[in-house]
Amino acid sequence: MHHLAPLITEHGYWVTFVGALLEGETILALAGLTAQRGYLHLPLLMAVGAIGGFVGDQIYFAIGRRAGTRLLARFPRFQPRAARVTAMIERHPELAIIGVRFVYGLRTVGPAAIGMSSIAWWHFSVLNAVGAAIWSVCWVGAGYLTSETVEMMFGNLHHVERVLFAVAAIVALVASIVLHWQRRRNASRGPLDNR
Repeated sequence: MHHLAPLITEHGYWVTFVGALLEGETILALAGLTAQRGYLHLPLLMAVGAIGGFVGDQIYFAIGRRAGTRLLARFPRFQPRAARVTAMIERHPELAIIGVRFVYGLRTVGPAAIGMSSIAWWHFSVLNAVGAAIWSVCWVGAGYLTSETVEMMFGNLHHVERVLFAVAAIVALVASIVLHWQRRRNASRGPLDNR
């Protein structure tokens, strides 16, 4: 573990930022695990995750605002998800902006679809900041609490830490692959099949 600890402390925060920027739930949960083990600071990880999620969604919003219609024409498989977000915005715009990151399959498409709407940039930014903070606290906290629970059940896990990190990384990788495969499978279905 002595080789892994410096890597985590040196690169953990920027990996958390990039992971949250791109999509990030798995990275944020793993970050919470590292905080519980004492390698990174929990409040700072939550802040870094929130900033990464905020910046990522601002970028997706800008893409939707500038090129959303052209992108949907070019990639029609995203049209059902964009339509779902549009329906959410029409019913409850504030709740949609805050909550879209929590809905499976809408984490990246959602902000782009919101960018295609008439929602003002400043309005999206304020609500996006709130949503990113809640999202980061939830996922980093979930990783922290999961690690805490495992340690409470099995005692001090310092002697098996390397194995735990490896298992967590493998589970995260497998989960990411399965989710990616499911998204691709759902995207290849027609709009009526993709509910």
